[in-house]
Amino acid sequence: MEASWRQVAGGRGRSRGRATAAPSGNGVHLRGAGVGREKGSVGAVLSGTSPGGVATTAAAGSRHSPAGSQALQTTAASELMSQKKFEEIKKANQAAARKLVEEQFSSSSEEEGGEDFEGKQGKIVANTFITYTTQTDGDTRELERTKQYVNEAFQAGAMTCLICIASVKRNQAVWSCSGCFCIFHMPCIQKWAKDSQFLVSSVTDDDFGKRDCPWPCPKCRFEYKRSETPSRYYCYCGKVEDPPLDPWLVPHSCGQVCEREFKPPCGHKCLLLCHPGPCPPCPKMVTTTCYCKKAKPIPRRCSAKEWSCQLPCGQKLLCGQHKCENPCHAGSCQPCPRVSRQKCVCGKKVAERSCASPLWHCDQVCGKTLPCGNHTCEQVCHVGACGECPRSGKRFCPCQKSKFSLPCTEDVPTCGDSCDKVLECGIHRCSQRCHRGPCETCRQEVEKHCRCGKHTKRMPCHKPYLCETKCVKMRDCQKHQCRRKCCPGNCPPCDQNCGRTLGCRNHKCPSVCHRGSCYPCPETVDVKCNCGNTKVTVPCGRERTTRPPKCKEQCSRPPTCHHTSQEKHRCHFGSCPPCHQPCQKVLEKCGHLCPAPCHDQALIKQTGRHQPTGPWEQPSEPAFIQTALPCPPCQVPIPTECLGKHEVSPLPCHAVGPYSCKRVCGRILDCQNHTCIKECHKVTKTDGCTGKNKAGPECLHCEEGCSKSRPLGCLHPCILRCHPGECPPCVQMLRIKCHCKITSLYVECRKITTADVNEKNLLSCCKNQCPKELPCGHRCKEMCHPGECPFNCNQKVKLRCPCKRIKKELQCNKVRENQVSIECDTTCKEMKQKASEIKEAEAKAAFEEEKRRQQAELEAFENRLKGRRKKNRKRDEVAVELSLWQKHKYYLISVCGVVVVVFAWYITHDVN
Repeated sequence: MEASWRQVAGGRGRSRGRATAAPSGNGVHLRGAGVGREKGSVGAVLSGTSPGGVATTAAAGSRHSPAGSQALQTTAASELMSQKKFEEIKKANQAAARKLVEEQFSSSSEEEGGEDFEGKQGKIVANTFITYTTQTDGDTRELERTKQYVNEAFQAGAMTCLICIASVKRNQAVWSCSGCFCIFHMPCIQKWAKDSQFLVSSVTDDDFGKRDCPWPCPKCRFEYKRSETPSRYYCYCGKVEDPPLDPWLVPHSCGQVCEREFKPPCGHKCLLLCHPGPCPPCPKMVTTTCYCKKAKPIPRRCSAKEWSCQLPCGQKLLCGQHKCENPCHAGSCQPCPRVSRQKCVCGKKVAERSCASPLWHCDQVCGKTLPCGNHTCEQVCHVGACGECPRSGKRFCPCQKSKFSLPCTEDVPTCGDSCDKVLECGIHRCSQRCHRGPCETCRQEVEKHCRCGKHTKRMPCHKPYLCETKCVKMRDCQKHQCRRKCCPGNCPPCDQNCGRTLGCRNHKCPSVCHRGSCYPCPETVDVKCNCGNTKVTVPCGRERTTRPPKCKEQCSRPPTCHHTSQEKHRCHFGSCPPCHQPCQKVLEKCGHLCPAPCHDQALIKQTGRHQPTGPWEQPSEPAFIQTALPCPPCQVPIPTECLGKHEVSPLPCHAVGPYSCKRVCGRILDCQNHTCIKECHKVTKTDGCTGKNKAGPECLHCEEGCSKSRPLGCLHPCILRCHPGECPPCVQMLRIKCHCKITSLYVECRKITTADVNEKNLLSCCKNQCPKELPCGHRCKEMCHPGECPFNCNQKVKLRCPCKRIKKELQCNKVRENQVSIECDTTCKEMKQKASEIKEAEAKAAFEEEKRRQQAELEAFENRLKGRRKKNRKRDEVAVELSLWQKHKYYLISVCGVVVVVFAWYITHDVN
């Protein structure tokens, strides 16, 4: 819909002023594009000159022709008309701008969005009520209603008028119910109250409009008097009329302290700022004691000042025997729960009954003899005396007309007069004589009117008369007829269901058929986000216009691309945003992961569409389609060596290949002494080339001789060309004397030049025992060695005591140094003495026997001497001395073999 100033000024010319409105903190600013030149432009168009040429034209016309004055009047009229139109457009622009500002500022459905604001708002509300629970016995349950109303006041679209099912905006006058604290639009509640009073009052009453008919709240049905019908707009606390709109305060609040009386009243007042909903529990601290008054007074919240100490009550119960055993409680004590044996009122029966009800009645007749002595009491178990006999004294006849004085043992006779009691019909009397028992039914025929009064009929008086005519009056709903047979006029209320569609357009009225507007729909609807975890409860019917709440949960939809999970984002409606995660697909050529953003659903411009046939045909808008694009070339930097492996440069993976760095090759040739001087070239690796700087078949070949220095002490030249590594060891044989100066040894030059002192001593050793003699007379036990022989003879020698009994083996050097000596002990002396005595005794006793065995011993001795002679012959043989060749033939053969091998190797290398 176009603005009003466009409707007024539309189609009147291009020079009409256009105004735009921009809301600001101080007011409304208007900017006119053509306002300033409106007068001049209109005048210039009419006169054909500039704005200043109007007077000139008028003056020229007045001088040259009589029509000049007429032209001047026409110009002035045009200016007045243009000025008038300009003022109209200006007013329309200002009105449109003011309306736009009010809508943007007061709209509750577009205000205060954003997660940060909601978080700060929740913290502010929580901090407002935290002081109610920080001290003793703060009841958070009573605060929930107040918190809910305050949150709804700040929440966009939460406050809804149940009458019109529309949002309550900041700048609209409202009324709040004092029972349920529901908020309604002022016009809506006024119309509701007026309609309710009209329906309660009877249209036919003469005092219609004068009676004080109540009207109910649309939500809680709390009734208000006619004088309490809202007529003015007040804040929540009722102090300020027409509270100004302030964005820093709660909507419809005056910003002052509430100061309303608490419910139930305690003498204190609410200390919150003017707020919607019920006041929170009284936060004042008072000193009170418990219910039973036994505990010491303690400070507690005024709203929870009544408390229990949990000690036994101890008050006497109504039975008068026991005390209350319940914990400290409010109000009167409960009945005694114990059971005892108690007699009934008459004392005939005893039963176990609750101690709380000591008085009880049994089901037996009293049976006591009355004072007359003829009859017994017929009352069931009663208290006190039985009383006089009911048949004593004066008694009436059955028709109550005659009185007789008879003993209690005789019955009262009938008087013989007519009964004359009123029958059940209430019109006629009994015509029988005085009789006992009830009267019979009325059998007189009378002309009866039906209940509705439309028909008459003659019939027995005791029978009712109902006609078949159905009532055609309208019931109180004014929609349905009574349709009851023979209705007397007091038609019952309509018992049909209303069934009209409520304002929510979702449900029908469940009430009984009634007049006037139906009550608002009591149902509520949860408006949920896409995932359903976050919801906001709104009155039924508002779910169509209420925006879904902002959900703080993560979107749980499955990804539409190849990724296993999508990027984390909030729950939303519609399609998910494009995936910006790295593609991470494995490229086929190189095996790297694609680092580009996901391109499974890329928007590309559709090509090959219909081309315009000429300039007269409007070009169509470009169409975009979603398609999966191939992964771009791999840009992963790959360190790549040049052909000669001199440098490593990072190249894109898709452009990796061999290249030359233009440097000198510099690889070490096979001789290991010189380098290749070719330009960087490809080097083919062979089985023998394992080093990085090793030359390949493509490199130069060294043809120089060996120029390496010889080992210290070696005077022989290298027999090879320029070669890699160390020169081969010198195999020339050198003749040296051993340490003993007896044997000549032949040793290779390489062994002598590369040996240290110990190795040289080892090479000069002939491996024979040292021939030198120690001072002790023994031969040196060491092998051929340099220097003096060590004086540490360790050869074992036997040392005996003087009696030769004790014998020990000791080292030679210790014996020579007189470090050890062996002396005879007492045992040796005793043994010497005993031995001499035994020998003398045995010699005398065995002299004869010795003679007999002497011959045998001589023969045995001779035989032993023959064996010793043979051994001595072997010892007496002359030792043959070995020749030099026999001694050193093994060493000479090995040396000759080495010489032959070296000579053959030298010949083969000279040929190559």
